Amino acid sequence: MPQSPGHATQPIVSRHVAVIGAGAAGLVTARELRREGHSVVVFERGDQVGGLWVYTPNVESDQIGLDPTRTTVHSSVYHSLRTNLPRDSMGFSDYPFVAKDDPDRDPRLFPGHREVMMYLQDFAREFGIDELVRLETEVVRVRFVEEEEKWKIKSKQRHKEMDEIFDAVVVCNGHYTQPLVSHVPGINKWSGKQMHSHNYRDPKPFQDQVVVLIGNSASAFDISRDLVGVAKEVHIAARTVKCETFGKQPAYDNLWLHPMVITFPMFELQSKWIAGVLSNRITLPSQEEMMEDVKALYSSLEASGTPKRETHALDDKQVKYNNWLADQCGCPAYEDWRMEMYYATIKGRLANLESYRDEWETQHLVLQAYDFIKPASNQVSDGCVFP
Repeated sequence: MPQSPGHATQPIVSRHVAVIGAGAAGLVTARELRREGHSVVVFERGDQVGGLWVYTPNVESDQIGLDPTRTTVHSSVYHSLRTNLPRDSMGFSDYPFVAKDDPDRDPRLFPGHREVMMYLQDFAREFGIDELVRLETEVVRVRFVEEEEKWKIKSKQRHKEMDEIFDAVVVCNGHYTQPLVSHVPGINKWSGKQMHSHNYRDPKPFQDQVVVLIGNSASAFDISRDLVGVAKEVHIAARTVKCETFGKQPAYDNLWLHPMVITFPMFELQSKWIAGVLSNRITLPSQEEMMEDVKALYSSLEASGTPKRETHALDDKQVKYNNWLADQCGCPAYEDWRMEMYYATIKGRLANLESYRDEWETQHLVLQAYDFIKPASNQVSDGCVFP
């Protein structure tokens, strides 16, 4: 990564910024932009904030995702989905993701998707982000106006279209909406049911059927367990057995095989950096320095034999990346206990994929997390449960 350029010497400015998407990244970006002194508008095409964590039973008209004219659904969340990281490690730095003393909430260490959505909605209310969000508003076009050095956004709310000018645009619409489907010769002639996991919701439609899951990531394992006992047969077809479902490796020997990232805290650091760059408090590296860094990255990936599809995978590089962001912003990076939870979770998944969420054996890390988050929780809200 480029060396830190230090603090900026240009005058601090306030800009009018558009944020596209009101999921975890969009919400924390809106907060950090406003904290930095910018004016913010958040565009969200759904009817509530939460992004992909807003569950819907609806699926797309083309469930394999190849028809460009299909009706689209944003969320990829299935009914049984639970987090694959402990909730404590997922929370923003000053708004911990702690269990609520509320019978309507999910207190588990690895909660279901609804609890994550409610955490994000609590976060939006706590910091007044709701007032910045335009719900049911779709961004139709984003165009850079060179002569003005501004961005023109065309949005649509119901049947009304609007053109607006912004100084900057931050895109936070995620990358799980568009299914990625490999080309399989002759597959279009096969008469069987085809579905991308983006459109999987529950096992009922697969009663007494023979099902093949192509791929072997976390969703493949979750869905296969969902289908057992409902489908007649369940098979997993994977590119390689060097993956978490079939792995036989010792606990910490192959952590590179697990491309998990602690996303919410990373979004927070990224948004602090973006807000600082836009205000001139943080200076971007030069184009030459950035290009040299890109070349160095590509050379290192090629030398290590990393497949091109993993070019942007952070996995074990996330600590270095987040430390760089934190240094740029002048704020603390990940706490040690977050990364210890991360590695302990990987160890648990390797040891027992089926029960690692409910057989947490490193309670001392939870206690460390609560020592850190208690002060923050007392500052922002009551009604939290601590051990």
